[in-house]
Amino acid sequence: MSSTSSPVTTDSQPASVPAAGPAKGAPRLRTPRKHVPGRPKRSVLLTGLTGLVLLYTLVPLVWLVISATKTQEGLADSSGLWFSHDFALWDNISQTFTYDDGIFVRWLLNTLLYVVLGAGGATLLAILGGYALAKFTFPGKRAVFAVVIGAVAVPGTALAVPTFLMFSKMGLTDTPWAVIIPSLVSPFGLYLMWVFATEAIPVELLEAARIDGAGEVRTFFQVALPLLAPGIVTVLLFTTVATWNNYFLPLIMLKDPDWYPLTLGLSAWNAQAETIGGDVIFNLVITGSLLTIVPLIVAFLLLQKYWQSGLAAGSVKE
Repeated sequence: MSSTSSPVTTDSQPASVPAAGPAKGAPRLRTPRKHVPGRPKRSVLLTGLTGLVLLYTLVPLVWLVISATKTQEGLADSSGLWFSHDFALWDNISQTFTYDDGIFVRWLLNTLLYVVLGAGGATLLAILGGYALAKFTFPGKRAVFAVVIGAVAVPGTALAVPTFLMFSKMGLTDTPWAVIIPSLVSPFGLYLMWVFATEAIPVELLEAARIDGAGEVRTFFQVALPLLAPGIVTVLLFTTVATWNNYFLPLIMLKDPDWYPLTLGLSAWNAQAETIGGDVIFNLVITGSLLTIVPLIVAFLLLQKYWQSGLAAGSVKE
C-alpha cells in the first residue's frame, strides 16, 4: 500500500519566496553608470572650461579674418565680428605687398632669415647638447642641469638690455647678427631634447652599435638621430614660433627699417596713425598680421603628430 506524501517545509529548509517587485508609485533608483576601462571619464566642469579656452582662442582669430576683408572705411562703420558690404581681402593683400615699395616682402624675408639661422641653429645646438647630456657622463653634469633649469626660468626680456650693451660694444647692433646670435640660445629646447633623448634612445642600442664598430659620429647620425625626430620637430616648432614672434629684442637692436622683422614692421605701420601727416593703414596692418600667422598655423597643423608625441616624452615612466 503506497501513500503519496506532499513536500513538507521545515525550519532548517525554508521555502523560497518570490522576490517582491517595486511598489507602485515608488521612485526608481538610477543605477550608476559603470566606467569602461580605457575610456576617459566625462566631466562637465572640464568640458565647460575647455569650451571657454576654445572660445578665448578662436574669437580673436575670427575677428582677424573678418577684419582683413574690410577696407579702411569698413573697419569704422561695421561690426567687428561681421563682414562689411565690401569684400576687400584680395585688394588688402595686394596693397600689403606693394605698399611703401614692397617693404612688407623685405620684412618677410628678414623674418625667414632670422628663423632659418636663429631657430635652426638653436634646434641644432639643442639636439647636440641634449643628446650629450642624456647619454654621456662627465664631471659637473648636475651643475649643468641646474644652470639649464635656471636659464629656463629667466625671461628673455630680462636679458635684452645686457645683451644690447654687450653687442653695442662689439659693434653688432643694427645688424642681423644682433637678432640671430641671441636666438641660438634656447634653454627650454635644450631641456626638452635632454628629456626626450633620455627616454627615446635605449642605451643597449648605442652599445650594440659601438660593439659593431660604429664610431660616435656614425652612431649619432644613423642610430640616435632617427629616434629623435619627434623631439626635433617639437623643439624646431617652439624655437620657430619664438623667433617669428620676437619683438622686444629687434626693437632695441635694430634702427634700420630694412632689417626689421614682420613684428617690428607691422608695429611701425600701426604707429603711423599717431604721427602728424602719417598714413592711417589699419586695414593693411590687420591683413599683414593675418599673413604673418598663416605660416605658423600651417606648420602646426602639418607637424602636429610629431610635436604632440614629442611633448609627451617622459610623461609616462615604465
